[in-house]
Amino acid sequence: MKIKYVILFVVIMSLHCRSGNQAGSGASATAHDWPVFRGDTRLSGVASGTLSTALKLLWKFKTGDQITSSPVVQDSLVYIGSGDGYIYAINITTGQPVWSFNTGDAVEAPPLVYDSLVFVGSMNNNLYALNARTGDSVWVYQTGDRIMGSANLIAGDADQTPRIIIGSYDNVMHCVDLQTGAKIWSFTTESYINGAPATDGKQVIFGGCDAQLYVLSAATGEKLSAVNTDSYIAASPAMADHFAYLGNYDDKVLCIDLKAEKIIWEYKSESNSAPFFSSPAVDDKHVVAGSRDNNLYCLNRATGKLRWVFHTRDEVDSSPVICDNKVVTGSGDGNLYMVDLDNGELLWSYDLASTITGSPAVVNGMVFIGAEDSYLYAFGETE
Repeated sequence: MKIKYVILFVVIMSLHCRSGNQAGSGASATAHDWPVFRGDTRLSGVASGTLSTALKLLWKFKTGDQITSSPVVQDSLVYIGSGDGYIYAINITTGQPVWSFNTGDAVEAPPLVYDSLVFVGSMNNNLYALNARTGDSVWVYQTGDRIMGSANLIAGDADQTPRIIIGSYDNVMHCVDLQTGAKIWSFTTESYINGAPATDGKQVIFGGCDAQLYVLSAATGEKLSAVNTDSYIAASPAMADHFAYLGNYDDKVLCIDLKAEKIIWEYKSESNSAPFFSSPAVDDKHVVAGSRDNNLYCLNRATGKLRWVFHTRDEVDSSPVICDNKVVTGSGDGNLYMVDLDNGELLWSYDLASTITGSPAVVNGMVFIGAEDSYLYAFGETE
């Protein structure tokens, strides 16, 4: 069996409030890597390259407990956290483990890979920086409560060193030095921060369980603005131009103008209403997000008008990925789905027979997804 892919290493900067749960400069992942949750620092959820509608299971890797974390991929390794407390590095070709690191508590947060380091938060309140090739600990930064969302990267410029930003259930957005883990700034909100922050290198945006979408200075952590969405924001926002796109607990998907500091449009289904714990995928024309009403919604990016709905048999907490005019997402019904971006028609599916709440990584025609049966799955073309 020959796996059709080419992995090139390119160093780039590239949920769910549990009561409810679940990198900069705007650099985006190439077809050959997916180094951060949602693929790039703006959290767009868009992958490059092509994607076959005839994917096959290539391998699966078993961890010691359920996987609700989302995988990231760089330099021929897949990184994933598990409820068993470990973060794993797995060979993309063979599915064999390269190393594992025990944090001592469940890892629901997706990892981030940058500059030969892996950054990941744990339910034990710590953010870890690990050597990406060996898994050796480089530094540990302690927050005041559990970490559920992914870290992200502010790549820095001539005057600033690269920094890592991460939210915690201590209600704080933390910014630390990439190499040392030393605190640079912090910003305190009124409630839990569950999702990941998005950044374009100048601004940091994120939502929390206080219903606010915050806009901070990436350099200082100073609050530039905040927009009230009237309900919990459990997932992560996506940035595109000067707009933010996100779902909330009031069953809505919203578009917020970051310059005007106001909501431009909002979408709420008239027939089936439930919270959005899925982070949206956003390209030039579409906003795609899953809902706890069992549906995947595609909206017109400019207007918020509904384009199509794809129905699954359980909640869609998994955040979708757009690739090659297709959308890939998981569902609580145990299926990994691929649908047509133009009309929402089913193109392919695979029954994992286990709840999927994490999000897929799509890299050079391969799809990686974790499930609550404790396995990480890899799909691709074979011949």
